[in-house]
Formats: sequence, structure tokens, C-alpha cells
Amino acid sequence: MAYNIFDYYGLMKNTISLLFFLTTSILAFSNPQSETHDSMENMQHDEHMMHEEHGMDHADHMMMHDPYPVGVMGSLHHEGFMFSIKHGRMTMEGNIFDGDNISTADILQMPNPLGNMPANLSVVPESMDMSMTMVEGMYAFSKNITFMLMGTFMSKDMTLNTYAPMMNRDLLGQFNTSSSDLSELTFSTLFRIAQHGSSQWHGEVAYQKSVGANDQKDTVLTPMNMMMEMVLPYGMQSGDGASRLILGITNTRKINEKLTWGNQLKRNAVLSEKDWSYGNRTELNSWLQYPLNETVSLSSRLKFVSQDAISGNSPLISAPVQTANPANYGGEELHLGFGANFKFNIFPGGNDVLGIEILTPLMQDKNNLQMKTDYQVIVGYQKSF
Repeated sequence: MAYNIFDYYGLMKNTISLLFFLTTSILAFSNPQSETHDSMENMQHDEHMMHEEHGMDHADHMMMHDPYPVGVMGSLHHEGFMFSIKHGRMTMEGNIFDGDNISTADILQMPNPLGNMPANLSVVPESMDMSMTMVEGMYAFSKNITFMLMGTFMSKDMTLNTYAPMMNRDLLGQFNTSSSDLSELTFSTLFRIAQHGSSQWHGEVAYQKSVGANDQKDTVLTPMNMMMEMVLPYGMQSGDGASRLILGITNTRKINEKLTWGNQLKRNAVLSEKDWSYGNRTELNSWLQYPLNETVSLSSRLKFVSQDAISGNSPLISAPVQTANPANYGGEELHLGFGANFKFNIFPGGNDVLGIEILTPLMQDKNNLQMKTDYQVIVGYQKSF
């Protein structure tokens, strides 16, 4: 692998969590008590003036200034019920090996680790579209604790090319596979930890259960130039049957009268699995949110993800394609996102928010041989009652 600036990201991974807590802790506790008291009085005065000038109630005020991009999950609701639906689409095109681009010719020279027939990889992914729809319901007993239930529906489509197993490795043809199912259910409790002036901390504890099928089948073109129904590789399955524990901590803080800075650290760890499971995952988000006016706010976000390779294996998954190898999953990625939230009165009662966010990869240091992420788009709607 050629060395470049991202080769030093291993060092960043070891320090990024420390920097997160150190920076936000300094910002949270740096104000003297008198300064915090003055700040609170000014905030209360400003809120009172806004209520008089614009006729907003407290729920409207908090919704308008909700300091989260649409792609960040686990915000602490303020009071009552909230419903949201979000849809994300990620596209992949081409392949990389340990973070570097790799040609189809080089892939075809790689050995098939799952058997001797054929001896080399003979099916190569060309592109993939993955869609995820999340339906979420939240209820806040108070401003300090919120309960959440979320269901995730997953849909995946992949285009692959099949090559002759020997001689000139001629292209035999192209085929498509797809899968879709309810993927997982998540039960979460979010709770306020502390508030110091404009700096707010809250935590999250969640139980996640994978309910999607892990043995979905489709018809594929084999290197023998035959169409055959087979169990799809791991990346095309809707679930893995595992149970997971999610722990998270989030901090938001006003930088000035308008600009909000947010940081969130989450760990998704497998509690139990069947034959195999997707690897443990750590995600760090850092974002800035800026309201242009009472109805529109803009955001920018850095998203860092580190995920382990697949644990275990399925005896049903065996094919001369990279996605059938559990070692070809996980790695580290860094994404940059830009988004916007729009507050409307679409349905009776108001408090309707539409959001959109687009993310593009800055770094993809994925394990071994994998497809290359192109971009992600997330759109969402939420309503508070």
C-alpha cells in the first residue's frame, strides 16, 4: 500500500476519543460560576423577548434550534411525543484493497480463500446501492429522560461481473442480486447527564436486535456460465441474528449566539451471535449547526467510523467473490457531510422539520478487498406533539 497522509490515521484513531472528551470537557467547565450565571440570565432574557416578539411556545423554540444534522441519531427530546422517518441511500462503485484502488485484472489474480474450484476469484462486484429506512418513535417523560423505539428496513442491490475461471479470464456476463427485509429493532433510553451554561451532555443506552434474514437467496451467474440460486454473501444479507449493546454520549454547546458545536461518540458491541455477526463498531461525529433564520439551519459534519471484520462464518456462504470472505469487512472511514434543516407547519399543530444531508468520503482504509463508497444521501421528517 502506498504511503500518504492517511497512513497516519492509526495514530489519530488512538487519540481521537481522548481529544473529543478533553476538548468538550474544557468547553463545558471552563466558564466561571459568575459568567455562567450571567449567561443563563441573558439566555432567559433573550428567550423571553423571542416569545413576546414571535409568539412561539417553548416546544417551537427548542424544535427550531434543535442542533442536530438529520444523519445524527440519538438526540434528547424535550417533552411529549416525537415521530420521525428517515431514509438514507449509499452508493458504492469500484473496488479498493487496503484503501488503494485496485483493477479487475488484479482481483482476478487473487486466490479464492473459500475453495479450490475455481482457484482464483472469478466474480467481481461493480456497483451497489443500499437503502435504509428508519421509523422512530420517542416519548419524553421530562426534559431529562427520553425513551425511543426504532425499526430499520434495509434494501440492497448489487451488480456483478462473472469471468471464466481459467485461460484468458473472459467476461461471461453481468448479473444483479437484491435483498430487502426489516433489518433491526432498537430500544433506547436517553438521559441528561449535565448542563453547564450552554453546554449540554446526555447519554444513551440501547439494546438492538437484528431481526432480518441472514440466509437470503438470489440467482447468480457462476464461473461455469450457469444461472444458479445461492445464499447471498454477508454484505447482501438484511441481518445477522445478533444482539447488541449501544452506548453513547453526546455534547452540544453554543459557540456564539447562533453557532452550535456538537460531538457524539457511540459504541455498538455484539452481545450474542449465531453463526456470524458484523463486527463491533465505533462512531464519532463532530458537527457545526448554524440557523440562517427562524425556519432554515445549515450544518457541516465530520463522521469517523471504525468497525471490526465479521466474526464467525456461515457454512451456507461459499462463492469465488470477495464479499463471501468474512475478512473483507470492516475498517476505518472518514466522511464529510453538509446538510440543511427546514421548519414548516405541514400538519396541524406545527413542529414539522424536514432535513437533508449529503456525505462524501475523505478516507477509506477498509480491511483487505472491498467496494469503494461513493456518496451518501439522508433525508428525514420529524414531528413533535
